[in-house]
Amino acid sequence: MRELLRSQGARVDAVAALTLFVSGPGEKLGPVFSHESLSTGPVDSQKQISQVLRAPLNRIGQNPLGHDAGLELCGLAVLPKPGQAYSHRAVAASGSCGCDACTHCWGKLTQLGSEEHFYSGNIYGEGADALTQARNMFRCAETLLLSAGMDFGDVVRTWIYLRDIDRDYDALNRARREFFESRRIQIKPASTGVGGRPLPGGHDLSMSIYAASTMKTGRVEVMSTPTLNEAWDYGSDFSRGLKVTDANKVALYLSGTASIDEQGRSVHAGDFERQAERMLANIFSLLDQQGASRKDLVCSITYLKQRSDAAQLLSILRKYGLETLPAVVVEAPLCRPELLCETEAVAVLPLPPDGGQERE
Repeated sequence: MRELLRSQGARVDAVAALTLFVSGPGEKLGPVFSHESLSTGPVDSQKQISQVLRAPLNRIGQNPLGHDAGLELCGLAVLPKPGQAYSHRAVAASGSCGCDACTHCWGKLTQLGSEEHFYSGNIYGEGADALTQARNMFRCAETLLLSAGMDFGDVVRTWIYLRDIDRDYDALNRARREFFESRRIQIKPASTGVGGRPLPGGHDLSMSIYAASTMKTGRVEVMSTPTLNEAWDYGSDFSRGLKVTDANKVALYLSGTASIDEQGRSVHAGDFERQAERMLANIFSLLDQQGASRKDLVCSITYLKQRSDAAQLLSILRKYGLETLPAVVVEAPLCRPELLCETEAVAVLPLPPDGGQERE
């Protein structure tokens, strides 16, 4: 990763957020934190590796597929345009929502010109059951956002991981709807909610967030498509995608998208190829509604229920010319037992001629 950053003229501290996908139990993290690959000296703890990177490290138990690897690292680095004001700093939760997990929350606030972008991972909530943990998880995220000078209305994107998604997905949806209604969230974030083992252990759910001051400028649009209904129609409070125009670009943040039809029904049960085709058709349609195409995609993560489908997925991606797209493929249970695959993605477009100025 360090060499990739160098190839783009970036230092390690340009990294804004990282996700580490871990195969097997959490104790495999030990060698990562003692390795010297990301620093000039030994790194022997999560705290130290975070200090070296100056970025939150989201750790999640999902088996990487396609590379015979036990660990896979997905990162986001932020670079300014020439002459653009740029700074970044760590933000820890100040105050408390009444949950012990708040003391572990921190994130990275990046300033690009007059805009602020905030990233954090491994946010979780204490509690005896999934519903209590989910409620406290959102409160912890809010406490952290307030410490960064933001609130949940600034959140563009969430990633939520559930240790037992079949058991706890309804509890997550209940807690999220309660929280959004109480905070009067008007624009629901794009989101992915999948099975994954929160690390360290002892928690049933964890969450990562990306927030931006752009959310309150009027330069954000909810993405939709005729091939999909709205997720909140069946109880999941997230947008299919958000179009965000900031100082440097137009970004399309696509939520986790699966083989769902315009009525919100799962289609092609038991048929991986047809599910993957429908999943991609939904993604391409979301892009098309914004004047974008698959050529504008810059990264993706695909979650497979069955690792045996990985080779077929890669073949389908080649069919659509996506074989060179920077992509992560991991094994993860999905929100419905009949679904076999789900993909989230980001596309980037140039700024419009007006520079994306704030609307009247």
